[in-house]
Amino acid sequence: MPAKKNKYKSRQVGGVLALLAVALGVILLNPNSYETIYIPKENADNSAASGNAEPLGASASNNQPLAIDVLETLEVKGRAPKTGYDREQFYKSWPSIDGCNLRQRIIKRDLGDTAVLADDNCTVLSGEFDEPYTGSHLIFYQKSDLTKGLQIDHVVALSDAWQKGAQNLTADERYALATDPLNLLAVDSKTNQGKSDGDAATWLPPNKKFRCAYVARQVSVKYKYHLWLTQAEKDMIAKILGSCPQEPVIGV
Repeated sequence: MPAKKNKYKSRQVGGVLALLAVALGVILLNPNSYETIYIPKENADNSAASGNAEPLGASASNNQPLAIDVLETLEVKGRAPKTGYDREQFYKSWPSIDGCNLRQRIIKRDLGDTAVLADDNCTVLSGEFDEPYTGSHLIFYQKSDLTKGLQIDHVVALSDAWQKGAQNLTADERYALATDPLNLLAVDSKTNQGKSDGDAATWLPPNKKFRCAYVARQVSVKYKYHLWLTQAEKDMIAKILGSCPQEPVIGV
């Protein structure tokens, strides 16, 4: 594609959106800081159920538990057999929230104020952002670019979750795990395909600057949905968080 003039406002990395905290809401995330934003549950057509994790003591510095501390509360054991795994054990399609497909909501969230929407005010037609897994600044000039270039990744892969406790969850809990925006990121398609269903012991984002936030999000999801870790997985996460011990968990 020939070079085109950038006609969209670049996203300001690290900028913070206003937070609207409503109890029992559906979780959406700040596209810049990846912090939690809540959408009232009554506004969701198919809202994800909340996890039942017990609360932890918060760190004194930011009133949030530290990922390195939460990591120590997770159970460590081997993988369960993958027998019986099927994506439809979790969900069949993206839910609709306020009439908007969740996939489009995640893309809009992560592209931030650069996202250009169709007349339905849901479908993202173009935009740009700093892609977290590669660290590259990606520009999408049309909807087909987004379709080819972006996938919505389950940060804790569903197959990995199945082998580490999700097969023991109820159908509603698995659905919540698969559709929880805490566990969803818009990422580069090719890089996401390379990840497949890897855990932290077998795959990490090429963008080393994002690794602390990435494993902290995995810890957050596994804590929220009572999933366990393998020893190799825990060791790798602990090694990464050792370089950023103040990294907080998200949504706990």
